[in-house]
Amino acid sequence: MVETRVTNLEELMAQLLVTVNRVDHQVEQLSMEMREFKDEMRDFKDEMSDFKDEMRDYKEESRLEIQKMRKQWGELSNRLGTMVEDLVAPSIGRILRTVVNCPEEQMDMVAIRVQQRRSNDNRQREFDAIAVCGEYMLINETKSRLSPEDITAFAKFLPEARTYFPQYADRKIIGAIASLYVDASLVRRGERLGLIVLGFGEDVMDVLNTPDFKPQAF
Repeated sequence: MVETRVTNLEELMAQLLVTVNRVDHQVEQLSMEMREFKDEMRDFKDEMSDFKDEMRDYKEESRLEIQKMRKQWGELSNRLGTMVEDLVAPSIGRILRTVVNCPEEQMDMVAIRVQQRRSNDNRQREFDAIAVCGEYMLINETKSRLSPEDITAFAKFLPEARTYFPQYADRKIIGAIASLYVDASLVRRGERLGLIVLGFGEDVMDVLNTPDFKPQAF
């Protein structure tokens, strides 16, 4: 009986050894598959990272190309004297939404190259662009080259502008002065005088004032 038990024990040990070896082999195989999977995932992540870098480069190249085209468009408009028509007028709705929160549905009128006479002395003046939106009337003056004197003169004129538009006597007049390229010092000067300052940028004509700027109403 002892010999039988020993024999059975040896058989069980042998079976256990076979089972252990089989499990070790399976664990080793699983570990190998996991390593291969991790390597594949690492390669995939590297490929995704490369793809993201390529997309970022593509977006940057596209952005720069669009900027270049817009710059050329702006310079051409400047040379042709059509900045108001090509750059300022299409931006007025967005500018009014940005600065005085006037929605598009309240836009009553946008006009360019407006010839207007004063009723009291019949004096005539041309306005580059005007727009009426809600409680505001925007008057724009556009310069191919902007100087400090231009800004000061425009700000001094705006209180008088109301005499040219008696039909809008109930509106608040705000001024926007625009140019293709505007130095930071000119932006600060215009802002001190309560003017919206516009320059060529990402959205054709951008508002260059500080984000919390509120224009002076004349």
